[in-house]
Amino acid sequence: MARTPIDITLPDLSGRRAVVTGASDGIGLGIAGRLAAAGAAVVLPVRNPAKGARALATIRATAPEADVSLRELDLSSLASVAALGQALRGEDRPIHILINNAGVMTPPDRQLTADGFELQFGTNHLGHVALVRELLPLLRAGRARVTSQISIAANQGAINWDDLNWERSYNGMKAYSQSKIAMGLFGLELARRSATQGWGITSNLSHPGVAATNLLAARPEVGRDRDTLGRRVIRMLSAAGILVGTVASAGLPALYAATSPDAVGGGFYGPAGPGHLGGRPAEQSLFSRLRSADDARRMWELSERLLDEHSRA
Repeated sequence: MARTPIDITLPDLSGRRAVVTGASDGIGLGIAGRLAAAGAAVVLPVRNPAKGARALATIRATAPEADVSLRELDLSSLASVAALGQALRGEDRPIHILINNAGVMTPPDRQLTADGFELQFGTNHLGHVALVRELLPLLRAGRARVTSQISIAANQGAINWDDLNWERSYNGMKAYSQSKIAMGLFGLELARRSATQGWGITSNLSHPGVAATNLLAARPEVGRDRDTLGRRVIRMLSAAGILVGTVASAGLPALYAATSPDAVGGGFYGPAGPGHLGGRPAEQSLFSRLRSADDARRMWELSERLLDEHSRA
């Protein structure tokens, strides 16, 4: 029996500008398409221009009048993040929605970003932290909603405070969990600092549950030459409508967090089904790894220090 599609209604976003990372395929593409269809002017920062062009065509096929454009961004390169920040600041248009969605997951072997950070920590977390810093004037001007997409993996593992780059030992899944916990802590600290310093930014978190995205697909660029077993199982469960979500439904929590008038700063939104693996988006309790304000402050300060040290090098 076919599953009943899950959906939400977005408000009219005409006159709003949105930036969505990781929007060249999968969940990010679905999110960008829905924002554009709701009237937002959507910027897709992409690493692969060819994939970006296909994404643009996909969005315009269903929303021919969509205001959607491409920019270059490689989150594993702080120089690329800085270049995008400079370009968007030069356009001098407020940003009303930023969805930090892009990510890389579980390279079999330890890899480094262009700046020498472990690939997942450097891309999933530090790249997005740098992007928020670059865009802060535009986010403040737009009184933006910043939604950081984390993962159910942030409900396991821990921050490896003594070895953030996993130089002494590498475990792909533990490093992935760390990157998502770190991003969650940063997003919550952004909410606190905005509230206390009057930035006007609403920062919250979302997670997509589980769906058959390309995160676990064959990706030669991260050293994976075939789909993982986990992705094959998830794809079968999704097709059968069992427990997990679809790529379309997995984007709904981020859309809700980024656009709903009921979504709040410091809130956390994910699927409401069993195990939060699939289902309609709803607010949920913070994962235990995200509840310490001291850890969030420590991660904010550590991330800023790492970025500042790099910029001075």
